[in-house]
Amino acid sequence: MNFSQKPNLHITRRKLLQLSGFSSISLLLGGCGTPLLEDLVGTLSEPLNQNFQSLILKPQTPVPEFSFNEIEPEALIVNTYRSTPVINQEKFRLIIDGEVENPISLSMEDIKNLPLTSMIIRHVCVEGWAAIVQWGGIRLQELVALAQPKSNVKYAYFKSADGYYSSWDIASTLHPQTLLAYQKNGEPLPIDNGAPLRLASPIKLGYKQSKWVTRVTLTSHLSRFQGYWEDQGYEWFAGL
Repeated sequence: MNFSQKPNLHITRRKLLQLSGFSSISLLLGGCGTPLLEDLVGTLSEPLNQNFQSLILKPQTPVPEFSFNEIEPEALIVNTYRSTPVINQEKFRLIIDGEVENPISLSMEDIKNLPLTSMIIRHVCVEGWAAIVQWGGIRLQELVALAQPKSNVKYAYFKSADGYYSSWDIASTLHPQTLLAYQKNGEPLPIDNGAPLRLASPIKLGYKQSKWVTRVTLTSHLSRFQGYWEDQGYEWFAGL
């Protein structure tokens, strides 16, 4: 690929990764399940993928949103990893920890007292379906700022109440349209869609948008456990 030429804006970011061959490398390295390869994964895959993605993906660029009359209320399919967890929202706490100066624990009341951000975006599933949804919640960048991450942080791990887990690059985590959402289409988020908190973002495929998020751990290093589906061979970056 000749990087001196202006990129074709009609080619999706996912397609660019596939055409370049880096998507396959990410799959090979990021999906390794052998403990002895953990250091190799950390040494090779992180700088290679991060530098390439930063070059072509412009991870802070806002994605165009849709109008209210384009919302597709019935199109969002409920997929579950295990069974829907039972969560007491009055006792619920969101933990943000890891390589931070100020680990925090927030109730839903704390979170709802922060500025509400609403966006209408397309949710895209790797299975081939999509839905235009209005999400409302708190920008993840605002929550991360409260925890005061250290300068070497590169990734965020997301843990869910049902045992699901995933990891993101920090640039995507801090994207201005990446939310921890507690509303769907102007109403309280249903438990089947991830209440009390779920990830919502127009820059990632659906399997990266964890439901029932209980913990965000900021780190400078990816372990060999990178995500429930990622550890089974799905693409780690999964950008759109």
